[in-house]
Amino acid sequence: MIDDDLKFQIIPLRINSLFDDLENKILSPLSCLREYDNHWMVEFDLPMVGKKDIRVTFDKNTLNVEAKLKKKYSEERLGKITKFEYFKKSVTLPEIIDSKKATAKFQKGRLEIKIPKNTKGNSIKIS
Repeated sequence: MIDDDLKFQIIPLRINSLFDDLENKILSPLSCLREYDNHWMVEFDLPMVGKKDIRVTFDKNTLNVEAKLKKKYSEERLGKITKFEYFKKSVTLPEIIDSKKATAKFQKGRLEIKIPKNTKGNSIKIS
């Protein structure tokens, strides 16, 4: 019996992007997103990458990270060998951020990006 409430939807863009990643030799790095009171902390594992080969950009509230590997990484699946040359990942944050005040630190293959939340409104002095 099939549950009418359960529906599967195939999103062509995601499937196409998966094949694009294989064709363009791009890996998706492991990442972790943490929320704090006044900022977000996003961490990426980027082994086999040099600091100068990392590119971090923002598009509104989306963080984009791209990094070129020092040497190609090979992986075999179902008898086919794929060689990867890049890491690439986008993370969309659920609220407005202050990307101009973001800071990044890269150490031992781990990229940490601290992104302040955009505070709105005014504070008032209490007497």
